[in-house]
This record gives sequence, C-alpha cells and structure tokens, in this order.
Amino acid sequence: MLSPASPDKQGPPDVVRGGSAHSAVIAALHAQCFDEAWDAASIAHMLSTPGTFALIAQGEKQPLGFILFRVVGGEGEILTLGVAPLARGHGVAGCMLDAAIQEAASRGAKALFLEVAADNAAARGLYCSRGFCRFGQRPHYYGSRGDGATADALILRRDLSDERPES
Repeated sequence: MLSPASPDKQGPPDVVRGGSAHSAVIAALHAQCFDEAWDAASIAHMLSTPGTFALIAQGEKQPLGFILFRVVGGEGEILTLGVAPLARGHGVAGCMLDAAIQEAASRGAKALFLEVAADNAAARGLYCSRGFCRFGQRPHYYGSRGDGATADALILRRDLSDERPES
C-alpha cells in the first residue's frame, strides 16, 4: 500500500506510461481517491482491452496520480483520473490531463469525452481550463455519497480535431 503522497520535487511530475504491470500501483492510488475503489484485477483487465491506456504521474519517491483512458473509433474517453490527496493542488492532474490529450490526439481521436460529478467543482474547473465543454448530463448517476445524496454526472467533451501531437 502506498503511503500518503505529496509532491516531492520542484516542477511538474514526470508522466509515464503505465500498463497492466502497474495495476497494483494504480489500484492503490484509486483507493486513496475514491470511495468505491477499483481493484488491481479490474484495472489489469481494463488495460488489456484494445485502445486502453494508463499514465502515471511520478514524484521522486512515489506515484502521485494516474489517468486511465481509451481511444477507439476516433473518439477518446477518460475513464478515471485520480491524484493522491496530499498531492492535490500542485498541478499533477493538469500534467496528466495534458499528456492524455496529446496521447489521444496522436492515436487519432478527434474528440475526448469524460464524466464528472456536478458537485466536483475542482475537477470541473480543471476540465474547463483544458477546453472541455458540457455535452450532456446523467441525473443521479453517482450513487449514495455517504449521506444518501446522489450527484448528476456532467458529460464533457473537448474537440481534438485541431490538436497537434507533440513531436
């Protein structure tokens, strides 16, 4: 199990590709970030499906965050993104999202989609800052939040047709 992470170096973290060999690390981070954590077997299975990728933000001493996404049929979808609680607010999510946008574009995605809880203002702000716009909504998509409340999922989209992959 990972210890609570914090940014442990100056500047942005290194963002590296992950694969099924990193499933346990991603699962440990996922458990730090979400009440309903995905286990390593589920993550490994997901990463074994065609077009599915992982990126991991790596600090000097330990991983700080992850993003899982897929590109199929000219569209990309961010499946999940998480940053260890003590590493939040230091640009980790933005670095991973920027890398995922570039990777999706390089793999032929013309648009990138994601879902975010309507009550997650920090995540909505991040996605808006990267050009994502509201595309739809799923009422009561996110189940009980501990107090019995639910949250709508906002479906966000970013056009990638003009995105130029970094060389």
